[in-house]
Order: sequence, then C-alpha cells, then structure tokens
Amino acid sequence: MSFQFLNRTVASVLAIVLLSTVCWAADQDKLDRLYGQLQDAEPAEARRVAKEIELEWSKSGSPAMDLLLKRGTDAMEAGDFASAIGHFTALTDHAPDFAEGWHRRAVAFAASEMFGPAVDDLRHALELNPRHYDAIAALGGILVKIEKPEVAAQAFQQVLAIHPHYREVTEALEHLDSQTGGADL
Repeated sequence: MSFQFLNRTVASVLAIVLLSTVCWAADQDKLDRLYGQLQDAEPAEARRVAKEIELEWSKSGSPAMDLLLKRGTDAMEAGDFASAIGHFTALTDHAPDFAEGWHRRAVAFAASEMFGPAVDDLRHALELNPRHYDAIAALGGILVKIEKPEVAAQAFQQVLAIHPHYREVTEALEHLDSQTGGADL
C-alpha cells in the first residue's frame, strides 16, 4: 500500500515539475516577445510594454509570496523601509529564485542608505534576470550616490540598451553629463 502511495506522490511531483516548466517556458517566451517589442516601440508604446514586463516580473507563482511582495511594496510606499526590508527578506528567504524580491529589497536597503546590502541584492536579482532594467537602473542610482559617475553612466547605458525610452535613466544621464560639463564619462 505504501509503495502505491509513493508512486502516486512521485507522479504528482513530476506532473507539477513538468507543468511549472511549461509555464516558465511560456512566461519566458512572453517576456522575450515583450523585450523585443520594447526595443522597437515609440516612447508612448514603450511605457505600455514596460508596464507589461514589470507585471510579469511581479508574478512569483505563489499567492503567499505575492502577498509578501505587496506588503513590502505598501510599506515602502508608506516610507516604512524597516518593515519593507522585513517583508522582502521573508520573500527572498522563501522564494530565492524570484528576482523581483531581491530587487525590491535592494531598493528598500538603498532608501535606508544601506548600499552594501542593496548592491548585493541587485547582484542576486541580475543573476536571476539579467534584463531587469529597473535593477540595473537602481544600481546606477546607487553608484551616483556613492560618487562613481563613470560606472553609473555605464549602468544607465546598459538600461537604455534594453529599454531605449526609460525616461528617468535618460534624465539621469543628462544630469551626469551636465555635472561633468559634457566630458566623456
């Protein structure tokens, strides 16, 4: 009897793994298509496509993890960065392969001027999702704050290679250019 139970359990786990692999592949295909559209889009269309990409990034695949993401985001919006870090830490502990959890915690760390942990979390996020332009932009913002304008400009250029119409990054590059008097960074 226990052998039959084990067979059913193994079959169930295999079915879940296969289904999640198919869902992941479908999600990845959708993201690849959206990134392609982002490259060719006009500015107004780029904003719409970027929102779709960011919506895909926010899907953890677990209602409990999505709730932690929402609670952390709500805490950040309320300016309660310590609570946000707590929620995002629980999220990264329970869903270490979810890039958006690492990215959001990095933003909360950076808002608390904890730049070392922020950079480490951005590294995790970018290992999981190298095209996460918001994570790269956050890294650029940190580099500006720690007075590394040359490296910040490189990060911002990487963002624009993925998302050519990222307004805040274009403005940040213009600001860096005005600070250096137009000298090559």
